[in-house]
Amino acid sequence: MSTTTTAVGVAAAVAPVTRRVRAYFAPVNRAAGAPTVFDPAQLGHFPLQTPPAPWIDLGWISTFVRKCGTKVDALLAGAPAMTVGQVRSQVEATVSLEFEAWGRLQATLASGSQQTNLLLTVAGAAPNGSGGLAAAPVPLLTGAGPASTATSLNVGTAAAAGFSVGSLVAVDVDYTGQLGYIGTGVAAAYVQSAGAVGSDVNYVRRVTLNVGVVAAIANGVLQLANPLPAGVPAAGMQVSQLAGFCDREGASFFQEWSALFVMQGAQGDRILLHYPRLQAMQGSAEALDTLAAPLERIRLAAAFRALPVKDLNDGETVLCFRSYLPAALRVL
Repeated sequence: MSTTTTAVGVAAAVAPVTRRVRAYFAPVNRAAGAPTVFDPAQLGHFPLQTPPAPWIDLGWISTFVRKCGTKVDALLAGAPAMTVGQVRSQVEATVSLEFEAWGRLQATLASGSQQTNLLLTVAGAAPNGSGGLAAAPVPLLTGAGPASTATSLNVGTAAAAGFSVGSLVAVDVDYTGQLGYIGTGVAAAYVQSAGAVGSDVNYVRRVTLNVGVVAAIANGVLQLANPLPAGVPAAGMQVSQLAGFCDREGASFFQEWSALFVMQGAQGDRILLHYPRLQAMQGSAEALDTLAAPLERIRLAAAFRALPVKDLNDGETVLCFRSYLPAALRVL
């Protein structure tokens, strides 16, 4: 006995129609040179609002442009010379975009280099362009009251009085002479010598991306509006308050992240552009949109150059993976 399945309602293939591009970024393990890999065969249909960990949703972006700088040259042989094949003499890819929102990570990506947290200063601190001498950090309590989590910080009743709803906080370890990449969860800066950072005990918190905003305070616990990017605080981490963020034109550190750009088709299809390694290729820049004179919207402008990775399936060196997921019942 056999059964036959008949195709019903199969439509012709069409060009995808999309309105906007959505951006997701994930950390690169800088010390190991290991990017975050996205597998479109397993995860390609994820809901746009809830990307798989550790991808971070940075929302819709504007003026997304990707350029292929790859050069293809003729391979000549014989006399007279004739084209007998082709070779790629240079492989390059770049991406530029504008972020719709100013968040900590968007501002960091658009800064081009390390971005500093403007830690609140001690009274009488000497002025400095990226923030002066920071106030003493507040330790997280252990063994007294609830344990701190990614969304709640137990600092104790006395210390909590120094915070208010809306306070910005950075949570990370003390700087004790660490060299190389620093910052829990994400490599936020590179330290060549302790002397270069003045052996500042607050330096890791000065650059960390492990930040949050206090949404409520109760019984000595700071409740955060969003989970800390690095998750549950590790032993020895302390809390510093900050006023905002600062980046500097001309700094030496290069931001490097894994990126995923999604174009959702109106008919159910989807295009995914996965760049395993993107490094910032410009300093901080802004783009202005006129709303109603004299009002202008200021967008964060960013540009990146793709770096190579090996595809484990065949060892090919690539810069970007472009995947197309057709809509259901489309002729291929």
